[in-house]
Amino acid sequence: MTPHRYVLLTNGQHIMRGIYLDPDAPVINEQYAVVYAPRRSRDRFPESSVEIMDSEITAREHAEPENKKFAARVLGPSRSSEGLRIYYVVEWLT
Repeated sequence: MTPHRYVLLTNGQHIMRGIYLDPDAPVINEQYAVVYAPRRSRDRFPESSVEIMDSEITAREHAEPENKKFAARVLGPSRSSEGLRIYYVVEWLT
């Protein structure tokens, strides 16, 4: 999959569901990941709960639903209003 790229506004204004510019990452990507998610009802997760994978297949192989680790397509990293680096789940794959 070729990642989709979302260019954020350089003046710090937010786009799409309150995603803010991260000065360390002026472009955020859609990527495959394994997300530790005690509740899959949430749509954003801190960077510490997200492990980026190189492909959908790899994400699915590393998923461990019994340990609350699920394959997903994510958008990020972005900076939350609290200053945390976060990822948004675009789609759960498992």
